[in-house]
Amino acid sequence: MHRWTSPPVFFLNRWFEDWSLAVLESITVPTILLAIAGLVAGGVAGILIERRGLRRVRSRLESDGRDIIESARQEAGSLRKAAELAGREEAQRLREESTREAERRRTELERLEQRALERSETLERKLETIDQRQDRMDRRREQIEVERGELDTRAKELVDRERELGKRLEKIAGISREDARSELMGQIRDQARADAAQHVREVRERARTEAEREARKIISQAIEKLSVDHSSEAAVSVVTLPSDDMKGRIIGREGRNIRSFEAATGVDVVVDDTPEAVILSCFDPVRREVARLAMDHLVGDGRIHPGRIEEVVEKAREDVQRTMRQAADEVLYELGIHDLHPKLREVLGVLRFRTSYGQNQLQHAHEVALIGATMAAELSLDTQLVKRMGLLHDIGKGLTHEKEGSHVEIGYDLCKQCGEKDGVLNAIRAHHDEEPARYPETFLVTAADAISGARPGARRESFEHYVKRLEKLEEIASSWDGVEKVYAIQAGREIRIMVTPDKISDEEMAKLSERTARRIENELQYPGQIKVVVVRESRTVDFAR
Repeated sequence: MHRWTSPPVFFLNRWFEDWSLAVLESITVPTILLAIAGLVAGGVAGILIERRGLRRVRSRLESDGRDIIESARQEAGSLRKAAELAGREEAQRLREESTREAERRRTELERLEQRALERSETLERKLETIDQRQDRMDRRREQIEVERGELDTRAKELVDRERELGKRLEKIAGISREDARSELMGQIRDQARADAAQHVREVRERARTEAEREARKIISQAIEKLSVDHSSEAAVSVVTLPSDDMKGRIIGREGRNIRSFEAATGVDVVVDDTPEAVILSCFDPVRREVARLAMDHLVGDGRIHPGRIEEVVEKAREDVQRTMRQAADEVLYELGIHDLHPKLREVLGVLRFRTSYGQNQLQHAHEVALIGATMAAELSLDTQLVKRMGLLHDIGKGLTHEKEGSHVEIGYDLCKQCGEKDGVLNAIRAHHDEEPARYPETFLVTAADAISGARPGARRESFEHYVKRLEKLEEIASSWDGVEKVYAIQAGREIRIMVTPDKISDEEMAKLSERTARRIENELQYPGQIKVVVVRESRTVDFAR
């Protein structure tokens, strides 16, 4: 295959080929030898030049190597010197540490040696002391043995002397030793009984005095913090009229107004000769209060007819309910009791219109709670529990006009149904001695109940009941043997018993007063406390003529 080329290149290639043929034709053997000789000479010359260059490189490298070795030698010397310096410093530090450690150990050894020496000296002194004490004990033991022998001898002499004296005394007295011993033991026994009774009476009197003083202090502090009126509230049942003409309007035509009023309120309206007044009679204080409010409103308004009466009575009933709720809420707020059952709160409001011996029962419950809480604070007891117990102890009186039974059982059942604690239930029953007090707070509630009911003006007592109580007091005190006279004084707050000296001894007086007090507690109901005084006196009368 023919390769196409440009004309210039073609001519060059042709020229080069011709030149190459010409050269080949002109080369001869001498020319070849000369060429070979030239090549050999050039090679030798190149080798010589290369060796010279290598020597210069080698010389330069040797020079650089010597410089590097010298630098390394100098650096090694510097490092050796630095290492030697560090080694000397470390050796110095180790020598100093070893020196200090040796010094410390030497000091410790000296201290231990000194302590061992002191302990050894102390032990030697103790041993010397023990030896001396042992010597003294040996001498004392010998002395005791000698004295014991002397005492034995003297005891034998005393026994013989006592036996001899006993025989002489028996001969002189005319009685045997056994009889004398029995008589003496009887006298000693009687004297011991008398002394023991006297001591018991003194201890009991001292304990009673101290307990009474402390109790009076606590009670006085509790009463000082309670400020209430001394006059008791009575349930109002009389309605004042502006004139006697109003009675006719109250009665109405053919009595229809008064019958409507009595049917709506459940009370009896007594219209008698009392000037400008009518009397409302009902056993239920709440209904009586509703009737009083309604009657006051009707009299003030002047419009009295059956329709108006029913409307006014309903409004008065709502007012009374609101008044009871407000009264209960105020007492609970003052006492800090916020979790009372709604049913108990409702019955508590009813106590606002309940009285006992003329004393308002809500006020009485409030007083008992405050007095009991004050005494509980003085004795570090649970004040909140005492407040709750005092507030609910007479809660049953709010339902006695609706349910059968005593207020104690009614209140106990109500509080139990409402989930009150066992302490509250115990206080309800224990304050009337229907079960024993199981909590210390119960005693405080009982005492506070007595204080609230016994303060002057708190309660009124009928004359018949008062006379019966005094007669029962004198009857109880007169029932004992040896009682000569009995006097009930200070309105029944003190009973004075005069005894016969021949029948009642000083020791029996304390027993008589205690038995009388316990019997009064078990058989009588009374406010406050009753003092029992036993008097024993001997009188000798003679006349100078």
